[in-house]
Amino acid sequence: MRPTPTEIMTVTASRLLDDDAVVFAGVGIPLLASALARRRQAPNLTIVLEGGIVGTHLVPGRLPISTNEMRAAFGAPMLTDITDIFLFAQRGFFDFGILGAAQVDMYGNINTSYIGTPDAPKVRLPGSGGANDIISLCNEIFIVTAHEPRRFVEQVDFITSPGHLRGANTRAESGLVFGNVSTVVTDLAVLDFDPESRRMRLRAVQHGVPVDQVREATGFELLMHEPLDELPPVDPAELTILRDLNGAAVGAA
Repeated sequence: MRPTPTEIMTVTASRLLDDDAVVFAGVGIPLLASALARRRQAPNLTIVLEGGIVGTHLVPGRLPISTNEMRAAFGAPMLTDITDIFLFAQRGFFDFGILGAAQVDMYGNINTSYIGTPDAPKVRLPGSGGANDIISLCNEIFIVTAHEPRRFVEQVDFITSPGHLRGANTRAESGLVFGNVSTVVTDLAVLDFDPESRRMRLRAVQHGVPVDQVREATGFELLMHEPLDELPPVDPAELTILRDLNGAAVGAA
């Protein structure tokens, strides 16, 4: 029952979610992490989906691939629309938001628009969707992505979703007074941000991962938290529940 890298990320992200909280989750890792947290330490966690679903309970082995699927609404006490969901976010009702990233830089800015230049992009990505609203309005933001140099770059090619912008107080100075991009979860580590410079720093390594491996997989110089922790390994019970929810082992990111 050895976990895959994506399963390690999912379990690690799930551990960050508290009971009696509200999480704005997308499909994929965010939804799996949220569902796992509710099965484990957060039975009263409310999961909100962009399509207007509040409080989904989900069917193990039949997780939705879109927030617009009706099976995404299984057990939900409230069905509304996307406009209301973002109005709730503006009013500060969502404790957590979880986002993925094609690129993330040292200040937590996310790119999901394109790789390269706008006139001649090497890769076109899906864009923002609701990610810009989530990172701008939810009270605390977790970013979950595979740890590799092409994703962890010194400066993103395009800021689709704003993190701490240029560091220090530039996020608040730009008018983004809500939302704290607090944590980045990867298959190698958990990272946070220095409270003054807002530069990304290594907070803890995954079980058995050397610090040098994290450094080599990062395209910029990481700050180091003192003390530096090592995360506990994935518990077999966590892995069993996760695979039951997903219906199979989660593949690599």
